[in-house]
Amino acid sequence: MENEKELDISVVVPLFNEEESLPELAAWIERVMQANGFSYEVVFVNDGSTDGSWSVIERLAAENQAIHGICFRRNYGKSPALYEGFKIARGRVVITMDADLQDSPDEIPGLYRMIREEGYDLVSGWKQKRYDPLSKTIPTKLFNATARAVSGIKNLHDFNCGLKAYKRDVVKHIEVYGEMHRYIPYLAKNAGFKKIGEKVVHHQARKYGTTKFGLDRFVNGYLDLMTLWFTSKFGVKPMHFFGLWGSVMFVLGFISAAVVGIMKLWRLYTGAHYTLVTDSPYFFLALTLMILGSQFFLAGFVGELVARSSSRRNDYEISETI
Repeated sequence: MENEKELDISVVVPLFNEEESLPELAAWIERVMQANGFSYEVVFVNDGSTDGSWSVIERLAAENQAIHGICFRRNYGKSPALYEGFKIARGRVVITMDADLQDSPDEIPGLYRMIREEGYDLVSGWKQKRYDPLSKTIPTKLFNATARAVSGIKNLHDFNCGLKAYKRDVVKHIEVYGEMHRYIPYLAKNAGFKKIGEKVVHHQARKYGTTKFGLDRFVNGYLDLMTLWFTSKFGVKPMHFFGLWGSVMFVLGFISAAVVGIMKLWRLYTGAHYTLVTDSPYFFLALTLMILGSQFFLAGFVGELVARSSSRRNDYEISETI
């Protein structure tokens, strides 16, 4: 690949066991690009497929010099596949889509115009009309509602849509890891790319193979969202979270223990009936709060030491200088 040559569009396609759909997808993308006069490349990222997907990609690349491929030795997941694809993308606009033909390449010109002419940093597709069972659509709606609330990106209805368009600067300045591909708009927002839009796109029923996703992705997605929220707010200042709540718990525990002790001394002073402090459940609740508070505070202190030792503690996103 000639990395110095800039193109209009890079299409990054992560895939796992999609050998049947690849020729049709490649031909469809080529038709759209030629009809609109775009200079382009297609980067197929084979995520450790166990079928003949890589052989198909090799054949397609031999027939069309605009097609390139990356092959993982094993299955790592969609986020690593996107990361590697973004790393070599040369297009002014980078478009991602799934390989199962559920995303239509006919949407590419519209997405391209929204980035280049309307000035969006990122445009996410919205499959308003879906051809999925209720067991998938209902959890998806709940997932997206939660993602909107946590991320603050209120105008997106489908965070997990594979069809997205990016200004090249966006994909070069965000790090997609783990299973964070679901939250690329949130990652982009945290990196300072604020103009995020949405486009209603056509959703097609799967033509070949079977879906690679199960319901466990919604559980994992929720946990990833909480991780992303926490690291975006407290990643470089963990003491602000752990220290605050640790101090609150310790003070509440200390006050509770003091109250139990004062009540015991008062009963002794007045000659009233009393029991041992250790017979009171409130004493142990107070002790637990003090222990947890101390641990939270120490966790925040250790987190601060780690954050201050990080080589990236002073990495800031700078758009331009004069």
